[in-house]
Amino acid sequence: QVQLVESGGGLVQAGGSLRLSCAASGFIFSNYGLGWFRQAPGKERELVAAINWSGARKYTPDSVKGRFTISRDNAKNTVFLQMNSLKPEDTAVYYCAAASYLASTPGEYRYWGQGTQVTVSS
Repeated sequence: QVQLVESGGGLVQAGGSLRLSCAASGFIFSNYGLGWFRQAPGKERELVAAINWSGARKYTPDSVKGRFTISRDNAKNTVFLQMNSLKPEDTAVYYCAAASYLASTPGEYRYWGQGTQVTVSS
């Protein structure tokens, strides 16, 4: 069955860094675009980075541009999110997801992981 398993979350001080990983199985990973979303309590799920099947095209919204970087390793069926200069407002549950193309809204994503908590202390 399809699985997306996130890891690498945790507690970090403001200004610090974390690297999230998402290991995929059960589908042809290299055929799919991938995204990282986050959801804070009481807020909507928002996209923080997306990447196309080959890794040649990426998208990051202005809210995290220059701080978050998405990458993928198709040989290892894994997608990464490098997060630098973290801020308390980055605190959320972070999810990876897979779509048929480089997509920007949650509804376009077919498969989802269970999420990993990231907490940034001030």
